[in-house]
Amino acid sequence: MDTLNIDISKVLEFLLVKDIAKYQEEIDEHHEALMKKTGKGSDFLGWVNLPSSITDEQLTELETAAARMRQLAEVFVVIGIGGSYLGAKAVIDGLSHHFTDLLSKEQRQAPLVVFAGQNLCSDYHADLFDILKDRDYAVAVISKSGTTTEPAVAFRLLREDLEKRYGKAGAKERIIAVTDPSSGALRQMAQQEGYQNFGIPPDVGGRFSVLTPVGLLPIAVAGFNIRKLVEGARAMEKRSQLTSNLYDNPVSMYAAVRNALYKRGKNIEVLASYHPRLHYLVEWWKQLYGESEGKDGKAIFPVGVGFTSDLHSLGQLIQDGERNLFETVLAVGKPRRHLAIPTDGQDLDKLNYLAGRQMHEVNRMAEKGTLLAHVEGNVPNILIEVPELNEYTFGQLFYFFEKACAISGYILGINPFDQPGVEAYKVNMFALLGKAGYEKLAADLRAKL
Repeated sequence: MDTLNIDISKVLEFLLVKDIAKYQEEIDEHHEALMKKTGKGSDFLGWVNLPSSITDEQLTELETAAARMRQLAEVFVVIGIGGSYLGAKAVIDGLSHHFTDLLSKEQRQAPLVVFAGQNLCSDYHADLFDILKDRDYAVAVISKSGTTTEPAVAFRLLREDLEKRYGKAGAKERIIAVTDPSSGALRQMAQQEGYQNFGIPPDVGGRFSVLTPVGLLPIAVAGFNIRKLVEGARAMEKRSQLTSNLYDNPVSMYAAVRNALYKRGKNIEVLASYHPRLHYLVEWWKQLYGESEGKDGKAIFPVGVGFTSDLHSLGQLIQDGERNLFETVLAVGKPRRHLAIPTDGQDLDKLNYLAGRQMHEVNRMAEKGTLLAHVEGNVPNILIEVPELNEYTFGQLFYFFEKACAISGYILGINPFDQPGVEAYKVNMFALLGKAGYEKLAADLRAKL
């Protein structure tokens, strides 16, 4: 089956081959550390062999739960934040009709999947209740602890509404919990209330969890083939384990090139896509790399753009701004649907030179033309291409970026699997909201406001 490929030819104008090759020995060591679980953060390496360890029975159980939700609900609400929703949303948005929320239930042939608990905006959640008011719905609440503020607030709101509408017994049938397999507030609640539940492997962190029930359940409810998703991830897992050689392993090459560029002062990576379907894959990538690498005063800052739209907003900056960035272009070989440009008799818009050509071809030429312009403007470009967008290629992309992130983080000398800085805002928020035990901090913070 077709596979992901990486092209660094438009980087070699900025780096010598030896600048990249010097990372080979270090990458060999990091590959081995991942396989043997001897590197930093080794308690959170369950994702490394996750694709190959997923069993047919586990997939069947998820598919059965998803089928039950499709029978019960016109809308399926996924409650989660960060890694608890971005991976699922990446696939669902990436493979759904662009205007799926305007399609009828019959046209969709699956529930409309929407998301909650990824923010604390009252307008957003009040608007969500407007959508749910006249529709049957069900929820998946995703949280290892069950006490993360954003999803916990959303679940409390939705659980109350479900119990009022369907009674406690009816609500129980419409709630699935995805949480820690043995402890935590959500685990306790699921057991107490009798919710169907799935465990998140304790050794898999949130941003690496898309191939666990965290991502697989919502993707299956949306009607997509989670077996193909896992198959694609398994293929990349196997490919990346056969060798750590830079020229035979795209994971190794990506990690080496981005670190070589970082050493040359390129401390911002712009992930560019020419397909609106990939917007949330870029968002998932931003969390994966930002939360994994941004620590100890180090980071390649991850930025996402959607071209050609952002060429009319950020294109000038990328072309002529400060030369501290490099670009990674995520390309797609062929579209899911084809559309030809018509001929116009008057040709007032001067577009007849495009008549009869496919829009995807025009988009690809915009991609290639932009790449050449940016390279000429001293922006190195890495090209990552998949043949088309489907569950299999999404599985490849997830595993490719996860493993490259781990190796790249090891090259930076940090632990890619913790996130100590995330807790700072939470502590301040708890204090300002009057949570017990934070009284002294609250007084100090209010004095500063």
